[in-house]
Amino acid sequence: MLQLKTETEVKSIIKNVIYVIKNDNINGLTKKSYNFIMLSQGFIAHFNIHGFISFYETADNLKRDILFYQNMNQWNNFRFGEPDYEYMMQRKYIYNAICDGIK
Repeated sequence: MLQLKTETEVKSIIKNVIYVIKNDNINGLTKKSYNFIMLSQGFIAHFNIHGFISFYETADNLKRDILFYQNMNQWNNFRFGEPDYEYMMQRKYIYNAICDGIK
C-alpha cells in the first residue's frame, strides 16, 4: 500500500510548483516536487532532478506540460475501497491544485 503524504508535504509541493511557475524559477524546484511531477503520467523519466530541470529549461515549458497532462492525471480508474484509492485521490488533489494555481 502506498503511503499518503502529510498535509504539510501536500501544501509544500503545491506551493513550490506554483512558485516555480509564477516566478519563472525552474531551478527552485524541490526534490519532493520533482518526485511528484516526475511520477505523474505523461512525464518522461529523467536520471535526476538536474536532468529534469535541464530538459524543461524554463518554468513556462513545465507549466505547458503540467496543464497539458492534467486530464491524464485524474486517476479515475481507481474506485473507493480499492487498494491505493486514497493515495491516488490525494495525487489527483495535488495535481489539480497545482493546475488551478498556475492557470
